[in-house]
Amino acid sequence: MTRADDLGTPDPSGPLDGVGESGQLGRDVASGDGGNGDGGGDVSGDVDAVGDVDVDGGARTRRRLLRGGLAFGAAVAVGLTAELTSSTGRASTGAVDHPSAVWTPATSHNYTASRRTSSYPIDLVVIHVTQASFTNAIGIFQSPSHAVSAHYVVRSGDGEIAQCVREHDIAWHAGNWGYNTRSIGIEHEGWVGQPAYFTSAMYSASAALTAAICDRYGIPKDRDHIIGHYQVPGTDHTDPGANWDWPRYLALVNAA
Repeated sequence: MTRADDLGTPDPSGPLDGVGESGQLGRDVASGDGGNGDGGGDVSGDVDAVGDVDVDGGARTRRRLLRGGLAFGAAVAVGLTAELTSSTGRASTGAVDHPSAVWTPATSHNYTASRRTSSYPIDLVVIHVTQASFTNAIGIFQSPSHAVSAHYVVRSGDGEIAQCVREHDIAWHAGNWGYNTRSIGIEHEGWVGQPAYFTSAMYSASAALTAAICDRYGIPKDRDHIIGHYQVPGTDHTDPGANWDWPRYLALVNAA
């Protein structure tokens, strides 16, 4: 859950399209203490829910468990640990699934090792907005105290892609265990109420990534299968928000 004093504050200026100082947006935001439980914690529990900003810019404090059933997730993790770690290990290696991504690993405490698609099918891509800087989002994934992660983080200024969790593993990003098991989570640096963060570089890099994921797993490139975090059952999140240009994004995905 997120503490009230950990809410992020957006940079009021934001980057211009394609412009950033080494991709950093001027200030990092404080992190929360995570989504609780394995598989259920959520970068939405710590990044896009830390200071989650509504479309009107109002910050909302998260004070509930984001994942559906902490006890259930813990039981699942215990039951799968021996099987999954025997083949994949608790922490994945530095290989990346997307050629242009930079391996920037989350701590193995913040995701579930798996053998997807043997263990679970992958049929969704979930789009998030970090509500934090690129650097701080990754730092949260690397902190065992937060229990959240996403497979990828896309930087606003130049579209650099960090891969934090291998695609065969289950990142804790959706706040819903069932959706975590069947999806790839992509975080985008910025705040939902600050559209200047959604640069052309970010849209293009993210769309190419999503298109590659869809091709890899046979996922249709449509809004039924490329969804916003707000569409996950049980969530109270708004990201990527009304400022995310879905028609533009889907056009780029289908053209990639």
